[in-house]
Amino acid sequence: MELAPPDPAILARRTEIVAGLKALVPDGVVSDRSGLAAFDGDALTARRQAALVCVLPRTKEQVAAVLKFASDNAVPIVPRGAGTSLSGGALPRADGILLGLSRMNRILEIDFENRCVVAEPGVTNLAITRAVEGQGFYYAPDPSSQIACTIGGNVAENSGGLHCLKYGLTTNNLLGVEFVTIDGNFVRLGGKGGSAGGFDLLGIVAGSEGLLGIVTEATVRILPKPPVTRTLLAAFQSVPDAGQCVADIIAGGIVPAAMEFMDRRCIEAVEAYSAPGYPRGAEGVLLIDADGIQAEVDDAIARMAAIARNCGAEVREATDEAERTRLWAGRKAAFPAMGRLAPDMLCMDGTIPRRMLPFVLARMAEMSEQYQLGFCNVFHAGDGNLHPLIIFDVMKPGELERAEHFGADILRLCVEVGGVLTGEHGVGVEKRDLMPIMFSDSDLAQQQRLKCAFDGAGLLNPGKVFPTLSACVEQGHMHVKSGRLPFANLPRF
Repeated sequence: MELAPPDPAILARRTEIVAGLKALVPDGVVSDRSGLAAFDGDALTARRQAALVCVLPRTKEQVAAVLKFASDNAVPIVPRGAGTSLSGGALPRADGILLGLSRMNRILEIDFENRCVVAEPGVTNLAITRAVEGQGFYYAPDPSSQIACTIGGNVAENSGGLHCLKYGLTTNNLLGVEFVTIDGNFVRLGGKGGSAGGFDLLGIVAGSEGLLGIVTEATVRILPKPPVTRTLLAAFQSVPDAGQCVADIIAGGIVPAAMEFMDRRCIEAVEAYSAPGYPRGAEGVLLIDADGIQAEVDDAIARMAAIARNCGAEVREATDEAERTRLWAGRKAAFPAMGRLAPDMLCMDGTIPRRMLPFVLARMAEMSEQYQLGFCNVFHAGDGNLHPLIIFDVMKPGELERAEHFGADILRLCVEVGGVLTGEHGVGVEKRDLMPIMFSDSDLAQQQRLKCAFDGAGLLNPGKVFPTLSACVEQGHMHVKSGRLPFANLPRF
């Protein structure tokens, strides 16, 4: 999971590089050791590394200038939003520029007629909903970190959230982006009307983890608030029974707005942390939302409650909006609540077929015994997106290494049962070395050709996603120049 050793030639030019960046962004260069410590990693806290220098632009023109400077001087550059990435996607390089976009935090336009918002990359996820909720609208993707995570980071990681089952990930709610290439040119993809046809380059940018360019503006879809929302809490005495309930609900043709699972250890930690009112003694709970028109919601709630009871659950419904808010606040508090169980945590992210939930949940419990480490299950059950929380103490010899091996085995299990390595956290450095268990050499080579098309010198976020990155001359070098994509000159593979 380590990045490549820093380039001594770049380190030797540090004073020159810092001076050049200060000329471009006079009030936004951090170069002292104490200042850089604030940006030395993201939410994958086991990995830390100070950047060569950090730049905090305020405008898209400054972003373009910094990228061109990095390109002209052959200096790696790592983009950073709010640093909430759980996969090490924003881990800096000792020989690279860290480009922090948090000061680009303006909402540029709210267009209710076209149901969209245009925002700079540093706008937080929740800020979009707060800007439009007065008119009865909201932004659907809602990661647990939505109070802090930024739209630019959401695009880079294709973030999801609690309600992604019905409303989709970032890519399903992204209409367009303004995008800066490594040589400082602007490219516009999509817009208020969505994709303009041709190759789905907007879909490529969503989830590209900063390897292709930098988003300086995002146009996102907003939705009218559903007229009715109801919430069920189903408590189970068996974790596999809860997994079976999830599979049965989806198999029944019901699509809840959200369906979240928490196991006993997680329930107890959250109750001690914020007291949302979860049933103590249950081995697992499902928190389920249904929204839409009254008749649709009433039917869905009745059917889901019957399915849950048939799987052995005790079911109750939130009686009012205050209780609904409290129940969901407890789910979003699951990650910080883990601090009551152990000082350190790895939050994993893999996705499996829903029918495999009972088997995978049981197998993870066996792995916990094997590695002698505690863990909690809390995840987006409806779409099979697992988020096992492995708890450990980094100060105890060997526990971090065991936790990482435990996490890697969970991800291998996800792939073995027909799933994938990530649902919404991205690959970063965390899953980078596991990519070959899911992709063949040919698969990875084809992905790298796309990387080369946008970033021929390999300067954008190097060391992430790919276990090894071949030189672009080996892949058939194509590069995006002058804000245009050279479709007529695609290499023959």
